This record gives sequence, C-alpha cells and structure tokens, in this order.
Amino acid sequence: MVHQYKNNGYNIVLDVNSGSVHVVDDIVYDLIEITEKLLEGGCPADGSALMRQLTEYGMTGKLPYTEEEIREALGEILELKEAGMLYAPDIYENYIGDFKKRETVVKALCLHIAHDCNLACRYCFAEEGEYHGRRALMSLETGKKALDFLVANSGNRVNLEVDFFGGEPLMNWQVVKELVAYGRSLEEPNRKKFRFTLTTNGVLLDDEVMEFVNREMSNVVLSIDGRKEVHDRMRPHRGGQGSYEEIVPKFKKLADSRNQTNYYVRGTFTHYNLDFAEDVAHLADLGFEQISVEPVVAGPEDDYALREEDMYKLLAEYDRLAVELLERKKAGRPVNFFHFMIDLEGGPCVAKRLSGCGSGTEYLAVTPWGDLYPCHQFVGNEDFLMGNVEEGVKRTDIRDEFKCCNVYAKEKCKDCFAKFYCSGGCAANSYNFHGNINDAYDLGCELQRKRVECAIMIKAALAE
Repeated sequence: MVHQYKNNGYNIVLDVNSGSVHVVDDIVYDLIEITEKLLEGGCPADGSALMRQLTEYGMTGKLPYTEEEIREALGEILELKEAGMLYAPDIYENYIGDFKKRETVVKALCLHIAHDCNLACRYCFAEEGEYHGRRALMSLETGKKALDFLVANSGNRVNLEVDFFGGEPLMNWQVVKELVAYGRSLEEPNRKKFRFTLTTNGVLLDDEVMEFVNREMSNVVLSIDGRKEVHDRMRPHRGGQGSYEEIVPKFKKLADSRNQTNYYVRGTFTHYNLDFAEDVAHLADLGFEQISVEPVVAGPEDDYALREEDMYKLLAEYDRLAVELLERKKAGRPVNFFHFMIDLEGGPCVAKRLSGCGSGTEYLAVTPWGDLYPCHQFVGNEDFLMGNVEEGVKRTDIRDEFKCCNVYAKEKCKDCFAKFYCSGGCAANSYNFHGNINDAYDLGCELQRKRVECAIMIKAALAE
C-alpha cells in the first residue's frame, strides 16, 4: 500500500507496510501511482514490461514526459521496490492470529485518586470528576491494593506506570504522596520500577507539590487550553470565573524547574477555537516547549462539538501549524507538538502498532473504591466493569474483547495509510459513537490522517 500527497511544496510518498518515506520529483511521484496500478492489474514486475505499459501512457498523452525520462524514473522506482522500500507486502496480517493469543500482563494503571474537581470544565467527560456516579476520594488502603494488584499481575515486566488522575488529583494530595512512598517500597523486593505521572489543572499547585513532583514524577500533564479567552471559556471555576491567570505562572515555574522536559501542557480545542494553531503559538510564546492541543470529542448536541463543516478549516489549520512549528525549529525555537511527534526509523513495537494503548489488557483504570475498567473513559459504564483490585479481573470476556481489538479487526482501518501510526484509534471514542470498540470515530480519523501527513512533512523538511 502506498500513500502519496503534496504538502508545503514537497511530493511525499509513504510506503505503508515498510514505513519508508520518500520525497520525490514530479515524474517519480506521478509514476509511482501508475506503476502500483499496473502491478495490481497483473503486469509483471520487470522493467521491460512496465516500461512498455508506461510508454503507452506517454504516447496517449497521459504522461507529459519523454521515454528517456520515464525509463530513468522507473529505474529509481524498481530499485526502491527491490530494496523493500516501495510496494512492500503486509507482513503483519499473518501475525495477527498469534497476536490475539498473546499472554497479557498489566503494565499501567490510571489511578482515579479523586472523583472530584475544583473546576467546572464544560467539555469534561468526567462530569466535574463524578464519572456518572458520586464524588469520592481514593483511600490509602485502596490505593495500596491497586499497586499490589499491578505488581502481582505484571508478570516479568520490570517497568510499571501509574498515572494519578481525576477529577483533580491534588484534591487528594496526601494520599498521592503516601502511595508514591508505598510504590517505592515495593520496587526492590519485587524487582520492579515505578514510573509515576500526574495530571493536574494547576489550581492547587504550590512549591511543596512542585518539589515532590520534580523528585518523584517521571512526567506531569498540565491542563491549559491556550489563549486566556479560549481557556477561561471552557475551563472556569464553578462560580464562572476563569482559571487562566492563576495557573499560568505556576505552570511556567514548574516547566522551567524541570528544564522544559518530562512534562507537557495539554489543551483541548473546540468549535469555538478552530484557529487552534494560535493557541499552540500562544503556549509556545509563553515559553512552553512540550505542547499538546487536541480535538474535543463530543456529541452533536454540545454547542462546542466539532462538526463536519469544520473539517476544511481544521485540516488547513494543521497545515498552518506544521509550517509554523517548522519555522520555529529552523529559527532555534523548537517546540515538541505531541501530535506531530513521529518516529520514522524505529517507532513502536509491532504489538503497539497493531493495538494501540493497550486499554482493557495492559492498561486499566481504577476508581476511588477499587473497581477496574478498561480505561478512564469507560469508568462509570457498568457494562465495562471488569473487576476490582482485591479480586482482580473477573470479566475476562471484556479483557479478551479488547485483546482482539486491532487494526485488522476494524474495517475502516484495513485500507487506511495511517493505521500503523494511530493503531486503530481510541476504543472509547469508537464505542461512544458507534457502540462498538472495533469501529472508528470518523471525524477523529480524518484529523489523525492529516496529523500524520504533517508530521512526515516536517521530518522531510528537516532532513534536507
């Protein structure tokens, strides 16, 4: 499978199955698509047979190139094919049978340390931290059982991940600190290593929290949507007053104290800021170097939801953002934009490419009272209650359903060029829009494809 596109003056060719990326001239760009069709139509993959067919294209006026130009370009194409970098076969589909049978271990937990929040974000899927249920804070006892569960179910895996999540986890800060200490006490006797992360809205962030976070947390996610008017519209306090002014100085101080690494500011754009590239630029101008601004996921009944009629603007905005970030990089002011981070040399392992985040199998969410769900976005949906931290996973059928969720189980993914980069997309979004984790959130897919194209373009431009 080959995907070709033009972006920012570059002719880019992605060989999907090999992952090879080529920046080519106009004639090679034109001939690659035609040659692929000829090969698929049964034309022998030798130069003379293809040359006869391509010459006929030229003679009929379908190709504005001379025979010699065609011959030279075809030679380049066949060299790439011979090297396995063009028209490569899919070596993963035959692997999927064994992949489904794989033994799974739990490697990460999302600890819902607080089902409560001090903000009233309009787009919050957690309903101000309540998750369709009641407000609650996780007890130290439940948190310890969660970490014990993780260690007991992690098999031979050494590195384990725990994200303190909410609501707002700083509303249960003492328990966070005690759980980190407990986790550290489990490391040596169990030959494990915990990687703790924290997601916070920043309202309760202070020097004591920063000192602890910098000592113990491998990563910190700081929630901010961008420009003041954008942020305050969607992330107000319950009384309606904005939160931008109180969090920005704290976030800047924390990011600088971590040497602008091992954190990211994370925002959400909506129908009300389709010019979200301006929010990324605003955050960069504030001094943040690790930035993620992501599309809201909401139903059509929400006034802030993204709509099909927004798509043209959104795709153009990603193109504009890519050029902006490329210019900043060349000017010595680099920004790592989460959705444009792509590895064209190594990348994730095969399992990650096929199945994504590992929700429901390797990654689980834990409620304040110890219930287990496939991920934070399924919390509160009793159909996906898998068990609890005391008894473990009881609904193995749910786990097995997620184990079989992969890019080959989804019809919409099979012929998509981005499938090995998005790994089939978010199972929760698929379920929420289609009632099936093996479908796909269409609007999100279109945006993901554009992000992959932009990311590859940036790589191509920087390689010049």
